[in-house]
Amino acid sequence: LSLRFYAQLEAGEANIAVGRLATVADAFGVKIVDLLAEPERPNTVALLGLRGGGKSTIGPRLAENLNVDFVELDRQVEDEAGLSLTEIFELHGEAYYRRLETTCLTELLTDAPPCVVALSGGIVNNAEAFDLINRSATTVWLRADPEDHMQRVIDQGDHRPMADRDNAMAELRALLTSREPFYKQAQITVHTSEATIPEVVATVTSALGEAGWRLKI
Repeated sequence: LSLRFYAQLEAGEANIAVGRLATVADAFGVKIVDLLAEPERPNTVALLGLRGGGKSTIGPRLAENLNVDFVELDRQVEDEAGLSLTEIFELHGEAYYRRLETTCLTELLTDAPPCVVALSGGIVNNAEAFDLINRSATTVWLRADPEDHMQRVIDQGDHRPMADRDNAMAELRALLTSREPFYKQAQITVHTSEATIPEVVATVTSALGEAGWRLKI
C-alpha cells in the first residue's frame, strides 16, 4: 500500500476495498472485523449516593476530564415542573416528583449526548428510574462515612438535618444502611471520606478510561 493511501486512510478519506482492508488489518495485527466494528457510544456516568457524598463537587471536575456536560437531575426536574424541589414536594408530593424524575432521566439517557449526571440520593426508591440507570449508564457510588455526609450538608449552609432532631445521626445511619444494597450495585465505588477531591476524581477518571472512555486529559 502506498504512503499516499495510508495518509488518506488516516484522514478518513480512503475508498477502501475489502482486499486492501484485509492488508491493513494484517499490518496492524488485528482481525478485519475489528476494523469494521462500530465504536461503542460511551454511557452517561451516573453518580449515586446520599447528600454529602460529593456528587456536586466531584461531578463537574469529572465531566471536565471526560469533556462532557455535568447535569444535576434535580435541576432538570425543577425546570420541568417550573417549581423548586421544596414546592414540588409540598404541593404535589413524592409520587409526582418520582414521575418527573423518571421522565427527565429517560430524556437524558435517550436523547442527549453522554454526560455526568448527579442523581438524587433517593432514586433507589424509584424502581423504574433505578432500573433504567443500571441498564443505560455507568454507575459510580460516591460513598462517605455518615458523619461526613452530615457535616458536608451543614457546611453547605443547610442545617435542616439537625433541626429539632436529637436522633438525626441515627436516622442518617439507618437511611444509609437501607440504601447501601442498592448503591453497592454501582460499577465503580469510591470512598470519598478516605481521599481528597483530586484523588477521587483521578480514581473515577482512571476507572472510566479503562472502561473505554476517551479522556480529555
